[in-house]
Amino acid sequence: EVQLQASGGGLVQAGGSLRLSCAASGFTFDDWAIGWFRQAPGKEREGVSGINTSDGRTYYADSVEGRFTISSDNAKNTVYLQMNSLKPEDTAVYYCAAVFLRVGLRILLAYEYEFWGQGTQVTVSS
Repeated sequence: EVQLQASGGGLVQAGGSLRLSCAASGFTFDDWAIGWFRQAPGKEREGVSGINTSDGRTYYADSVEGRFTISSDNAKNTVYLQMNSLKPEDTAVYYCAAVFLRVGLRILLAYEYEFWGQGTQVTVSS
């Protein structure tokens, strides 16, 4: 059974940092895409970052480019999202998700993903 466990959220002041972790079980990381998504109250879920665990390519939304870094430890079946220079508008519930790689996969689109973890709350105070 595929399971994803997101952790690492919390309350931080603007300009601060957090590192989210997504621990996966039930599958090996090779040939999967792992994405981070977020959803703020009253807003649609949006893609934040994604990684192709096969070739290591990373993808970022414009709003987080240069501030967030996604990485993968395939030996630990864990993906991390290092979030720096956090802004109040980064406040949301963050989710990780997984989908088997395929040609044409759009890594930052939520509906492409098959498996989802529970969310972790990130709150950035001004």
